[in-house]
Amino acid sequence: MKKNICLVFTALLFISYSCKTETSKKEVSENKEIRQWKPEDTRSLTGLFDKRGLINDSEYDTQGYVLYEPSLGTFSYLMDKQGDIVHQWTASLNSLNSYLMPNGHLFRLERDENFPTFAAGGQAGRIREYDWDGNMVWDFKYFDEKKLLHHDFEIMPNGNILAISYDAKSPEEAIAAGRDPKHIPKAGIWPDKVIEIRPTKPSGGEIVWEWKMWDHLIQDIDSSKANYGVISDFPRKININVLGGEGGGPPMSDEQIKQMIKGGILTSNASADNQGSDISHFNSVNYNADLDQIVVSVPNYGEIFIIDHSTTKEEAKGSSGGRWGHGGDLLYRWGNPKNYGQGTEEDQKLFGQHDVKWVPSDYPGEGNLMVFNNDILNPDSKFPNMFAALAVAEFPEVKMSINDVGNYSSILEFIPPINENGEYLIPANQAIGPETPSWGYTAPDKYSFYSAFMSGAQRLKNGNTLITQGMQGRIFEVTPESEIVWDYLGPYMFNYKLPDGTPSQPVGPFIYGLFRSTLLTKDYPAFKGKDLKPISPQPEPFIFKMPPPEEVNEH
Repeated sequence: MKKNICLVFTALLFISYSCKTETSKKEVSENKEIRQWKPEDTRSLTGLFDKRGLINDSEYDTQGYVLYEPSLGTFSYLMDKQGDIVHQWTASLNSLNSYLMPNGHLFRLERDENFPTFAAGGQAGRIREYDWDGNMVWDFKYFDEKKLLHHDFEIMPNGNILAISYDAKSPEEAIAAGRDPKHIPKAGIWPDKVIEIRPTKPSGGEIVWEWKMWDHLIQDIDSSKANYGVISDFPRKININVLGGEGGGPPMSDEQIKQMIKGGILTSNASADNQGSDISHFNSVNYNADLDQIVVSVPNYGEIFIIDHSTTKEEAKGSSGGRWGHGGDLLYRWGNPKNYGQGTEEDQKLFGQHDVKWVPSDYPGEGNLMVFNNDILNPDSKFPNMFAALAVAEFPEVKMSINDVGNYSSILEFIPPINENGEYLIPANQAIGPETPSWGYTAPDKYSFYSAFMSGAQRLKNGNTLITQGMQGRIFEVTPESEIVWDYLGPYMFNYKLPDGTPSQPVGPFIYGLFRSTLLTKDYPAFKGKDLKPISPQPEPFIFKMPPPEEVNEH
């Protein structure tokens, strides 16, 4: 297995050199020439050998500051558009993402070091609030054998917080709910839920509302169960037997998994018994206060779900009540109609997507939904996705071309169809619209823009879009005409470890990876009266050098 891990790493490095791309100079809509980043004529999956730091800073980008967290560090950085860090928060735990409030306080989703059970990447367990000077003013813990905060949270206008949590079920509970026994790991399954937290300072909080995927299931394999039905007759229900969470490749032994954890490719708590337990893997949550609705990204289903937040706790468990009359059943879904019996694999539009959110009011495209579509299938690929390639135990030769792992990414903006009352249109016996997005971004050569995991997109007030290409640690800004007007590759790599010596997140060779970034304009209230000059000294960049062969072989 040690040899296999080395081959995986080496294969990824080889991909950095093997796939040709081309990008030509572009012009903005006013026919003014801008500096366009021309990538090297290679396709880099890892970004390890790319030039890092500020790549392109044209006069057409949006002025402001970018907030982000390097994957294996304990820092949150605020960076100006020249690539200099102007403020930082230093914490004791690793964080995936954060939100800066108008009062200058920072909320961070942090990875607790001791939670049990869960093993799927994006693990957290804590939300902490810090003032501008880095003093912790609130600490919220939410984890045990049955639950764990993960991936994302959202701060509501009333100060409450929406967060994603696992909702673990035993094999017996899974069988009782109609899950196919052939697809129930020994550890059971981990469907998701959304909770609303009312903070109590300085620690803790009250769960004032929750919605559980588990309360809205349908299945068609066991007619003796209460939730048995024809899948296509219940598009507002969730088919418990969608198998997107099982991954690719043959099952691994505990010894193999231990080696993958040590190598930073799998996360702690992973075991042979819980492969496939993470059936849905919600990875983003966003709130629309005007509609009182919540949208979540469900990458293992290749879908986004919209649910009604106006329900009571009891109504959220059922199929009636709330502003929109459907209780906790889905108000809208999009991305993979096969899941509700109205399409085939050819109709799937979302692939491992992240960061679905509504475009804010008074922004171009207001009210539309936007999502980072991570892993769009190339029909000529030898593997269905990058992770399937990584799961192959042996490579006959360490050579991969564009058609070995030739998938790509895009940004999609789309308009959910509604009637005159603002209700989403859920047609009978056909796929839920829209058929095509209203706007999108892909690289001119298609394949040079690719991140199979993490990543996000943010619509800016001027109509530009800030994109986080997570695998390579790249943040760039594009115009509505898809012109790149600012481009940056994060140069920072840290080595925060858990108490047992394993990495806090399974980034593998993607050492510069970023989960997400957020641009805040210069007039954002948190910056009033702040002296946002580059800090001194700046954080130390990390320059990757290929280790000597004998050192690689030791791993």
